Amino acid sequence: MSVGRDFLALAESTYNRAGVLLPGGEMKRCLAVFILALPSFAYVGAAQTVFLDGQAVADKNQEQGRNVVGQVFTKSDSPLAEAVVYLKNTKTLTIKSFITEKDGGYRFHGLSPNIDYEIYADYQGQKSAVKTISSFDNRSNVTLNIHIDAK
Repeated sequence: MSVGRDFLALAESTYNRAGVLLPGGEMKRCLAVFILALPSFAYVGAAQTVFLDGQAVADKNQEQGRNVVGQVFTKSDSPLAEAVVYLKNTKTLTIKSFITEKDGGYRFHGLSPNIDYEIYADYQGQKSAVKTISSFDNRSNVTLNIHIDAK
């Protein structure tokens, strides 16, 4: 459940001091008061977007995610469909995978720019070399093509 929805649920059930349920327009203003009055509660969890009067307000501390895209090729530069690309977070050791498309393309979006990742591909038991995407690489969009000695 997102912080924004929690606030909306709280605002919808909020009454004014006289015990009268606030009308819709007042609830939105009330939501803004809750955010200002309880800043530590407003920042629970990851970066959030809160909607006030139909406008989105993004958390200013939200980091831009890193995107890694590319293609998997054979030794002779033919694209490999249905190869599996593995992306390992070296901090948490979690692994994300992507099955390549017809053109051999893969993509991973919203990655942390402050973490190193290891990436490699596998196709019918043939594995590519492992490559590292460094946190010192400040590009937000990384294009990385992978080659496998596939038959």
